[in-house]
Amino acid sequence: MERIKNLFKKYKATAFSVIMIASVLGSCEEPTPELGLKSGIWRGELTAQGNQIPFNFEVTKDNGAYQIKLINGVEKLEIDRIDILGDSLFFDMHIFDISIKAKIFNDSLVGDYIKNYADGYILPFKATYGKKGRFDDVESSTLFDGTWETTFTDKDGKETEAIGIFKVEDTLLRGTFLSKTGDYRFLDGYTLKDTMFLYTFDGNHIYKFKAYKENDSVLKGEYWSGKTSYKTFVSTKNDTAKLPDANSLTYLKDGYDKIDFSFPDLDGNQTSLQDAKYKDKIVILQIFGTWCPNCMDETRFLSDWYNKNQGQGVEIIGLAYEIKPEFEYARDRVLTMKEKLSVPYDFLIAGTSSTESASESLPMLNKVMSFPTSIIIDKQGKVRRIHTGFSGPATGVYYEEFVDDFNQFMQELINESS
Repeated sequence: MERIKNLFKKYKATAFSVIMIASVLGSCEEPTPELGLKSGIWRGELTAQGNQIPFNFEVTKDNGAYQIKLINGVEKLEIDRIDILGDSLFFDMHIFDISIKAKIFNDSLVGDYIKNYADGYILPFKATYGKKGRFDDVESSTLFDGTWETTFTDKDGKETEAIGIFKVEDTLLRGTFLSKTGDYRFLDGYTLKDTMFLYTFDGNHIYKFKAYKENDSVLKGEYWSGKTSYKTFVSTKNDTAKLPDANSLTYLKDGYDKIDFSFPDLDGNQTSLQDAKYKDKIVILQIFGTWCPNCMDETRFLSDWYNKNQGQGVEIIGLAYEIKPEFEYARDRVLTMKEKLSVPYDFLIAGTSSTESASESLPMLNKVMSFPTSIIIDKQGKVRRIHTGFSGPATGVYYEEFVDDFNQFMQELINESS
């Protein structure tokens, strides 16, 4: 019974969760026998702003323990915090402070998707067993293949520049949008006559794009994000489209020549670049948050790079800006990410999850405009590069170009110090 009470405390009480768990707590009898969750592929669906966002997940069971892999296009995100109480299923969304609660009906699930840190952020969830693929029987044309210079416009008229890259693979249309603050990660969908549909769900991002081809070189579309965000967009085909240089957007203010801070590590100890571990070393500072899927992509990249290059006098420090200001909450989120992604480098709790908070905590910068942002400091403590945003694996050649440039730049710094 104590485990059930702890689960109730862990998952915020909604009308759905109260019905599911109160029926167990209100009885003197033991919980109803576990129905079990069928192993295999399921198709899930979230409803947001009147749109259905489909996705797949795979359930496996090994030695009595369930695992779920969330399938988002070509990526798979492992979920291992899973509980079943009677006919009720609970699981967390990978590294994010987000949960799904559902009732099991043999070949279907019905429940809620809940952002635990955001009051009232609940979306309807359902899933059907045995539905492979995100869609049924779709065929896609190559009408939308290529590079598209894009302008998004929100409800207040604010414009954001981006580049759309799309390509048909088998029967699916795949791609992403790049902006100066990062990319929209893995999108996939299909085309229907002169209209394209693209979706993503990675545990946090809930996106739908719909656009029609006005003529051979112009798209007009709509973009829904999460529970409330809505934008329109116009795209013009342009194979030479470029965004501003990501190394030029954030910089040191006049009068500053170095980065200085003191933030607590995960044990609460104040830490700075003057500490012995970082003195006379190249240091990469990663401004990030565990709530940020683009930061997850960058963390994977930096972890792999650090494992290969740690012995060359290099350290990485993740500066975490989390949803809530409480240290214990932030620490728990970072530890969860560190464990799930096997991150080998250090983390400090630096502030809360807004660019304003990050900018205030690092007043020597002109601004922090994006999570993530990385700062590369040489052995003399001089800032050599500040990179805004991160174009991850979903961007294809753009990601490959970033990796090549990063590796070349870091090797030059390492050679300088040899």
